[in-house]
Amino acid sequence: MRALADRPEDVPAVFAERFNSGDPAALAEVYEDGAVLVLDPAAPLTGADAHAANHRLQGLGVPIEVRPRHVHSSGDLALLTVDWTIEGTDREGRAVHIEGTATDVARRGPDGRWRYVIDSPFGTGVAGHPGG
Repeated sequence: MRALADRPEDVPAVFAERFNSGDPAALAEVYEDGAVLVLDPAAPLTGADAHAANHRLQGLGVPIEVRPRHVHSSGDLALLTVDWTIEGTDREGRAVHIEGTATDVARRGPDGRWRYVIDSPFGTGVAGHPGG
């Protein structure tokens, strides 16, 4: 499995690989301790709740595709805009199509690796999704 990102522009690809692996622990490593997952702006998630929400989406067994649109960095912080799609057939044979444009913040840690601090998958204003 791919190591954590050395550059902010690589965080989405690392996220996608780890999401698609189906391993919730590997996916959780892409986030800083205390990171925020914003599936619903009125109820941001952290810690075990955030990881559980991601795991529910992983549990569909449908891969995510990411397309970074913009990456702006200053020092140890980066703002990422990423288009993404989860599309295919889930483990129960149902069609799945979820998409959005994320507005994310990543930070370079003391180990030199970049991780999400704020992950807002529907950062362009759409709130909620089936995993939330």
